Amino acid sequence: MEYDVIVIGAGLAGLTATAEIADAGKKVLLLDQEPESSFGGQAWWSFGGLFLVDSPEQRRMGIKDSKELAWQDWLGTAGFDREEDEDYWGRKWAEAYVDFAAGEKRAWLHEMGVRIFPVVGWAERGGYLAEGHGNSVPRFHIVWGTGPGIVAPFERRVREHIKNGIVTYKPRHRVDQLITNNDAIVGASGSVLALSTVERGEKSSREIVDDFEYRSQTVIVSSGGIGASFDLIRKNWPSRLGKAPKRMISGVPAHVDGRMLEITEEAGGRIVNRDRMWHYTEGIKNWNPVWPNHGIRILPGPSSIWLDAEGNRFPAPNFPGFDTLGTLEAIQKTGYDYSWFILTQKIIEREFALSGSEQNPDLTEQSIKKVFSRILPGAPSPVQAFMDKGEDFVIADNIDNLVIGMNKLIGEKRLKAEHVERQILARDREMDNPFTKDLQITAMRGARHYLGDKLIRVAAPHKILDRKNGPLFAVKLNILSRKTLGGLQTDLSGSVLNDSGAAIPGLYAAGEVAGFGGGGVHGYRSLEGTFIGGCLFTGRETGRAVAERVG
Repeated sequence: MEYDVIVIGAGLAGLTATAEIADAGKKVLLLDQEPESSFGGQAWWSFGGLFLVDSPEQRRMGIKDSKELAWQDWLGTAGFDREEDEDYWGRKWAEAYVDFAAGEKRAWLHEMGVRIFPVVGWAERGGYLAEGHGNSVPRFHIVWGTGPGIVAPFERRVREHIKNGIVTYKPRHRVDQLITNNDAIVGASGSVLALSTVERGEKSSREIVDDFEYRSQTVIVSSGGIGASFDLIRKNWPSRLGKAPKRMISGVPAHVDGRMLEITEEAGGRIVNRDRMWHYTEGIKNWNPVWPNHGIRILPGPSSIWLDAEGNRFPAPNFPGFDTLGTLEAIQKTGYDYSWFILTQKIIEREFALSGSEQNPDLTEQSIKKVFSRILPGAPSPVQAFMDKGEDFVIADNIDNLVIGMNKLIGEKRLKAEHVERQILARDREMDNPFTKDLQITAMRGARHYLGDKLIRVAAPHKILDRKNGPLFAVKLNILSRKTLGGLQTDLSGSVLNDSGAAIPGLYAAGEVAGFGGGGVHGYRSLEGTFIGGCLFTGRETGRAVAERVG
């Protein structure tokens, strides 16, 4: 055979696996349905957050973390409850991943040139008891260079192997079938799509100009999840999260279509945990879209007032940044598929960040000067652009005019100014003392005990309706599709398992298509910073296992 291994998907998991296999001198054919402009896949667009445990960055910020605490948080977040079946391998991958995050992960990446922004973020704060969901401490490490910065070393490794002939890369090659022989996978066939000059992330054509068939000893599927397929999301939507949203915006490019999940299942692979998924509640429509229904996630601090579509404040712990899926459930059970933030100029300046490489030019471009500009008065320039041009923002000098603008935005008089004002006034009265019964205020004050939050992330607590803190802002928040938490069930070598639990000879999977390991490494929820890390870890472990096994 001309190739030892075929890798399907040139995203981060596929690049990582390809690099590891090629480093071992094995010949790899790397196939991807998108044009070369999308090399690196979804990871390129990401904020570049990595889950690390007991890192030098944490220690410098005074954070005391440990593998034991991280594993406690992982178990409380995952809620594994199918451990004899669908969660069996997911939990084993989780244990291995936490060991990796607390061990060699940072040094492995550092050796390849990856550097970490010194302030560690605190994502998914939980808000429950010690054994419940959430990160007990800040663990969200931002790559210096964001998504492009984490893709770059793996792209360099793969392109070097392309130059030396070890890797053959074929974009615009869409796999339509896995080839089987005596119950083993021996290759892939599909359609050659017409050349495309679209920019990274833009929707490309599906015009077929030819077909192909390639054989190999081993095939690795690393094709991503279903985040851009609203039909598949709704089909698999779990009833525990209420009704599936009628309207969503997309946090991933159109090519994240889930095709290879079905194709691999047809070849005998088992998909588990179909009902587990990760979608954000703080999505805003991109005023300058790249892909269809393009949405951006707000990365909020803890101070904004969060209201449902009828203007009711969400109960604890549904605060910004605490429990993504818990708040998603609360929103969907209102009967609407959107919600609102109300905040002040002081909050938006300090607490509003936007997820994604393109929305953080200072970090992406590795510009220290631009990073320091974040502490200057005024909102960061990407946030200001949404304030000026985005359709989801309302700005007013008082609560009456704000609610008028909110109702105008949705096209009906659903919100009543006196109802909204009453709740915010009640909250503001709690600001007169250093103690309070309002748990959101307690959380805000507690967050500022962490130096990273106090310096750049959490505004000093203040009264929302005090005019000196204005103007007032309302932001309409949409459901933003993102990640698939279930997927192809794999053992710790990345081998895809069949319905009887046996490994399918010649078939492996890595990344989101495998639920980031085992068909569901996260269980029901994520601690954040674990999606890119899951691609890296499964790509590395699967690539190394395949390199050892192929002749």
